[in-house]
Amino acid sequence: MQVTDAHKILTEIKTKKPLIHHITNWVTIYDCANITRAFGALPVMAHAIEEVEEMTGIASALVLNIGTLTPEVVDSMIVAGKAANKKGIPVVLDAVGVGATKLRTDSALRIINEVHVDVIKGNSAEVGVLAGAEAEVRGVEAMSLRGNPVEIAKSLAKKTKSVVAMTGKKDIITDGKKTYLCDNGDAMMGSIVGTGCMAASVIGAFCAVEKDYAKAAASALACFGIAGELAAKKAKGPGTFKEQFYDEAYSLDEKKITSMTKVSEA
Repeated sequence: MQVTDAHKILTEIKTKKPLIHHITNWVTIYDCANITRAFGALPVMAHAIEEVEEMTGIASALVLNIGTLTPEVVDSMIVAGKAANKKGIPVVLDAVGVGATKLRTDSALRIINEVHVDVIKGNSAEVGVLAGAEAEVRGVEAMSLRGNPVEIAKSLAKKTKSVVAMTGKKDIITDGKKTYLCDNGDAMMGSIVGTGCMAASVIGAFCAVEKDYAKAAASALACFGIAGELAAKKAKGPGTFKEQFYDEAYSLDEKKITSMTKVSEA
């Protein structure tokens, strides 16, 4: 992928200001809204089944996050997802904690079966569980995955006809045919709650303006990681890191993105 792609897509976001409809995690909803805005898109958080179809109708992307799911919220996700499919806007599913409980795993599979999900995002174990691999999830953290992560991500992409974004020390983004590897990011990003949820929001914003969803997701994770790298250089700890992270995301420019993007095609 040309390193200029990420900057071009980010410029499109800031110019078009797409509305990103979230049905998301109550723990990180504020952070998801803030990071969406920092990247130049407009966030809206609407969960009630009575309005999700209408809200999706005016949105440019839909982000579903099962971090604090209930059966009622999953019903809303299905309604919103079908509306997004009908409209032709991207659906991003953040499979938070899949594999930790039966409800989470069954709910993610139900969403994937009833809605066409354009991007499935998760850590290595969450993706592994959805792909049918042997994996262990503890809470929302990946503990282990048996097998080749790239091949596991590709198998899920082929099975679901979705782009899969497997996040970790090295992010793997694949549509089953082409695969991107992203090395951007900093260990400090794991010191605060919510970076995974925020990453899904940023992917949603990039997919809202770039129809090559694999390229969009790779570009999103590169920019997200670059902001983390820059913030870590200034931070004294998790509190100041989070503050700096928003600032760096907001201040990303062509020079920073072009010089710091670490994305290769596998």
